[in-house]
Amino acid sequence: MVRLPTSLLAAGGLLAGRALGALDVDLEDTASIKKAAALVAEDLLSFYHGDEPGWVPGILPGPPPDGDYYWWQGGAMWGTLLDYRNVMGDDTYDDTIFQALQFQVGDEKDYNPANWSASMGNDDQAFWAFAALLAAETGFKNPDDDQPQWLALAQAVFNEQTTLDRRVDNSSSNCNWGLRWQVYRTNNGFDYINTVANACYFNIGARLYRYTDNSTYGELAEKTWDLITRLEYISDEYDVYDGAHLPDCTGVNKAQFSYNAAMLLQGAAYMYNVTEKDEWKQRVQGMTEGIIRVFFAQDGVAFEPSCEPPPGSCNSDMESYRGYMHRWMANTIQLVPDMRSTILPVLKTSAAAGVKQCTGGDNGRMCGFHWTTGTYDGQQSASLQMNVLGALTALMMPDVAAPLTNTTGGTSKGDPDAGQAKTELPTFSPITTGDKAGASIITILIITGALSAFAWMSLD
Repeated sequence: MVRLPTSLLAAGGLLAGRALGALDVDLEDTASIKKAAALVAEDLLSFYHGDEPGWVPGILPGPPPDGDYYWWQGGAMWGTLLDYRNVMGDDTYDDTIFQALQFQVGDEKDYNPANWSASMGNDDQAFWAFAALLAAETGFKNPDDDQPQWLALAQAVFNEQTTLDRRVDNSSSNCNWGLRWQVYRTNNGFDYINTVANACYFNIGARLYRYTDNSTYGELAEKTWDLITRLEYISDEYDVYDGAHLPDCTGVNKAQFSYNAAMLLQGAAYMYNVTEKDEWKQRVQGMTEGIIRVFFAQDGVAFEPSCEPPPGSCNSDMESYRGYMHRWMANTIQLVPDMRSTILPVLKTSAAAGVKQCTGGDNGRMCGFHWTTGTYDGQQSASLQMNVLGALTALMMPDVAAPLTNTTGGTSKGDPDAGQAKTELPTFSPITTGDKAGASIITILIITGALSAFAWMSLD
């Protein structure tokens, strides 16, 4: 468990105060934050039934119309809880998290289970990879040797999303090499090259680069950043837009959602932490400024400008974005500590507003969606509990040790052959630090149906 310093929330310019509401949280007191977060986590799990007889482990009830949630939101919830348990030192839900992350891996151990593959998006698959990476980065208990390993699961997703059958393979198209939103051509959205799918891939690549110290992951992450900027999905002012359609990815949809921007910020922070290059520091600063300007414009409180203004059009997916944004901004402070004075005051102001409206439900502490109003709006969902849990967790995250790597205590095992990669695969450059055995192993990956083999480096 993590030992937390008593001076946790000391930061220049922060205003002392108590966030008044049913949770009665003193945001200057770590014990108070931990107590409130435990209650929010408990209420979040009240929406989950996967550990009960007759229900499916790992997923929230759904998808619509059978329930409110899509498959990916299960992965998002476990990621939220992994951050919570690492920051707060609460292992109450460890067995539930472990069962969920293992149950949904699928036959190919790639978070593409057959019963969900028909509607699988690359972003859906990636959110489960995010959770697996968090398990590796936070030292969550490792599976037995005969079970899928956290690092290998993330590698499986990354490998599959690198293949050309997931991408635009047309050198004459402006969209060339763009990762498609949907995995299969039968899905609506297969021709949409959106920011979230490509930002997910960028984020996973940056984190695998840092964890393994294998530069090829970083090269592919940087290639993806260059693609996103070339397509003008990120503006010169660091506005982050939603995406565009084939054949040429013009006519960009300029809707802005907080998780797209925050995902890119977090990935850029990982890239800077590894490379210490000025260009990545500038991107971290630019993304941070853009996020604060766009998504905290209303008195410093988190807000979704593309769907939240009355009458409101945010769906269950969109209602969960701000919790991820809070967590990923806090993770940025861990990786780039001098961003603390810019980011942490914003997170604190927003968290106070989020907690203030948690006065609903039979227990008098359920959280709504509209944080800017200062009052509970009558809504209840797992998404809304994740938001507040993420916001409270984010306040304490900057003073917890940065994510682990395989040279700083990370013990998760990798597998360079992971996934169902059958077309173009990256050739990994030599690992600059030894694996746990102190040696690199050259593995030849035979690709079914291909005419050639590709050399890989073991990333254990």
